[in-house]
Order: sequence, then structure tokens, then C-alpha cells
Amino acid sequence: MSASMQVIVAGEQQVQWQHRPQPQIAADEVLIKVAYSGMNRADLMQLAGHYPPPPGASDVLGLEVSGVVHAVGTDVGAFKVGDRVCALLTGGGYAEYVAVPAAQVLPVPKGMDLAQAAGICEVFATAWYNVYGLAAAQPGERVLVHAAASGVGQALLQLARELGNPTFATAGNDDKLAHAKRLGAEQVWNRRDGSFVDAVKAWGGADIILDPVAGDYLAWDQQVLNLDGRLIVIGLMGGREAQLDAGRLLMKRQRIIGSTLRSQPPQVKARIMAELYAHVWPLFEQSKITPNIDEVMPVGEVDQAFQRLRDNATQGKLILVW
Repeated sequence: MSASMQVIVAGEQQVQWQHRPQPQIAADEVLIKVAYSGMNRADLMQLAGHYPPPPGASDVLGLEVSGVVHAVGTDVGAFKVGDRVCALLTGGGYAEYVAVPAAQVLPVPKGMDLAQAAGICEVFATAWYNVYGLAAAQPGERVLVHAAASGVGQALLQLARELGNPTFATAGNDDKLAHAKRLGAEQVWNRRDGSFVDAVKAWGGADIILDPVAGDYLAWDQQVLNLDGRLIVIGLMGGREAQLDAGRLLMKRQRIIGSTLRSQPPQVKARIMAELYAHVWPLFEQSKITPNIDEVMPVGEVDQAFQRLRDNATQGKLILVW
């Protein structure tokens, strides 16, 4: 009989603690003893009942972890028991143990501690996949980054700085915008000042926009998107209803792409993680980019941590320590 572990699942608008058996691993999986769980806005959406896990995925909250390899499947050769690792998950990260396909697991970058490593997989995978994968950003192309103080926003600002893409950042207060500038943003805009359209146009427009807001932003995004521009929508913080200009869409050959990472099949996630290991992990190890950690909080304070996410009172990632 499997040993039990503590997990956190979504209840009625609040977390529930449960005891579950430790996962049994498949031949291609790694069992990680979780040290830290990274928190994401997707977890908040799942808690609110708006983002159910994909079919077959764990109902346990959590999309990324760091920890130590506890067991390996018979087909796994890349890891051994005791290795320090971090992982991108489809679910199951708010738990003492999690089973993950080995292709979604990476060694912790050299020089990085486990707490920091819990906050890199989801945000850097999201930034990399959407901007350098789906949008196929080329050096010199201009990128508009909304919610720039979020974990994904900060990850993208750093990647764009290192890969030769000028950035314009929007956020909700001046402290967040000052931090965006420190991470490489050329220009910034406080969303509380209204439309960003004139400011982005004066900057030169955007070839690529990463938008976790949607709602009214989509019409404004269209106005600043350059010829052959790509708008990647990854969230609905501003609502799901929007008005688009089909004429502008056609005449400027704009592409609007909806994207979610969580529901991608394992082979896509494996490719993304391999690309991160090849292109992004060296940037961490050379100290050219850094994790974007706001605070490490005890897992017993998960309710308070979720409230901070609801209040948008973070600048980077919240990490839960077990």
C-alpha cells in the first residue's frame, strides 16, 4: 500500500487539504519529493471554478515545482534518485510528491537554489513558447508586454532583452513600471492612465503583443499592431468579450492567436522544455537573466497567498515552501 501525502485541491472558492496516496510512476516518469511549489494565476482561476484541469490531469492544484528526485521509472535514464530538479506540470504541484513525465523535468540551473527554481518553468515556458515559438519573434522585432510585472511579463522582458527584441511594458502602478525598466523595457505605460494606443504608436508600434488581459485591450492591441503583427492572447484578466476591427485585421495582415500552455500534449511540453534547456538555462547560469520571485511563503499560508494573487499585490512569483 502506498504511503500517504498531503495535497491541496480546489474546494468551493477556497482550498481544501486532503490526504492522498503517493503517486505510482509510469516507466517514463520521475517521482519528485516536492520542496517548493510555484503559484500561478491559472491556479487562482482553477480555484474559482473557471479553469478545470484537462482530461486525465490531476485535480490537485499546481503547475510547477522544484525538489529532489525520489524515484525514477524503468525507461528514465536522464535522472537518478537525489537529483535536484524543477518541473512543468499539467497539475499536481501543490503536494508533497508529484509524478511527472521525465521530458518535462529539468535539472536546476547551476548556481540556483530550489526556491528560485520553483518559479521558472511555467513563466519562462509561457514566454518562450508564445513569443519565440508561436509568434516566431525575430531579432529587432518590437514586443508589447502587458501585465509586465507578472511572472510571465518579467520573464519575457528579460528574454527579449537578451535576444534583441525592444519591449514596451504596461502595468498598474509606477513601482511595477520602474521594475519593468530595470528588466529592459524601453518604454512603459501605467494602465490607470487609460489607453496605451498613442504611447505605443509613438514608440513605433508592436510587431508582437503578449496579452493576458483581453477585454477592451484587444481593440487597442489591434490599433498598435504593425503590418504582419501577431497578437497572442494568453489570459482573460479584462474579460472574455471584445470588439475587433475586421478591416484592420485584413489590411494589416494581423494574426490573433489564442494560446494555453497547460492543455498542450506531452510531446509539445517536452519540446518546449528541451528548448528552454538549450536556450534559456545557459542565460540563467551566466547570470544574464534571473528568476522573478516576489516572496516564499509557508504552504500553510496558501490562503493568504491566493488573496495576494486576487488583489494583484505581487511583483513576480509567489512560492510555497513545504
